[in-house]
Amino acid sequence: MYIRYNVYVLMRKAKLLHLTIAYYASITDTLLMDFHELSAFIALSETLHFAQAAARVHLSPSALSRLVSRLEEELGTRLLARDTRAVSLTREGETFLDFARKAVHERKDLGIRIAEQDEGLKGILRVYASVTACYSILPPLVEALSREHPGLKLSVDTGDPAGAADAVRGGMADLGLAALPAGGFPDLHCHSVQKTPLVFVTSATGSFANIPLSRTGSAISAPKMPTDSLERVLSSVPVILPKNGLARERFDRWARDSSAKPVIAAETAGNEAILALARLGLGLALVPRLVLENGPFAAGLLQFEAGTAFGDYDIGFVQKKAEGGESQRRRRETIADIIVRTYPV
Repeated sequence: MYIRYNVYVLMRKAKLLHLTIAYYASITDTLLMDFHELSAFIALSETLHFAQAAARVHLSPSALSRLVSRLEEELGTRLLARDTRAVSLTREGETFLDFARKAVHERKDLGIRIAEQDEGLKGILRVYASVTACYSILPPLVEALSREHPGLKLSVDTGDPAGAADAVRGGMADLGLAALPAGGFPDLHCHSVQKTPLVFVTSATGSFANIPLSRTGSAISAPKMPTDSLERVLSSVPVILPKNGLARERFDRWARDSSAKPVIAAETAGNEAILALARLGLGLALVPRLVLENGPFAAGLLQFEAGTAFGDYDIGFVQKKAEGGESQRRRRETIADIIVRTYPV
């Protein structure tokens, strides 16, 4: 789908819906860039970091750089000021960012208004969730949406929970399942649905099966061992950690405030990948207990208490607070209402 100024769009049901998309006169009336390119430019403008923006829009940094170069060539002006240390928007880039946001929001609002000609939500609801959340948390919501809005289709993107909030902020998802910080995200609507403690796990047959920590909820039967302080244990046993996200932030804060000198054996994105490395016996992995209780990952692993040092892992849905037109606002409110009814506090 392409953007042109003053475009009249033929709509379905044999009706002519005349829609004029008119924005800044300073931008040429022969724009041919598509909405994916606009979304990518928005992500880059918000992060000012090619690697981070590329991850949001599922491109490589080099592909994103080529995309920006195409936009600049088409517009005949520089949108970004780039050097070896920083990226910033030019004055023309700021103007184009405003246009891109309006165009993307207008497109979303148009789709919603067309769908609302019939009763019930229509179109596609884009959801970002981890693999574990897809079979442990999402099913009740999917059932409720299917029952109340059968015309709504789901598009689910799986990934590291640490990326859920940014996926929603960047417009890659309408709804995300994220690990919520204390008080939630100030720029997003948050609804907590489940809390679970963080635990350490390791291979039951590996070198660290007999470490002196309290075992908890383990699928493997093993004799109890004397316990020792977490600081002493994590000064001698390597750890497997998420690259980023809430669990990593809490571990790093604990490490700074404690006397431990932990050694990181491996770090990766996604709890499922972390558990795979734990099963190889590389060390102690820090994960939410929910991942072990609701999937096939507990086999061959021992669980150890992390204690109160890391707190609970609060999982919840996140949505944008205010963006787009009235139709998008009503759609978000409808989804939020279903979430609240499906997952009462």
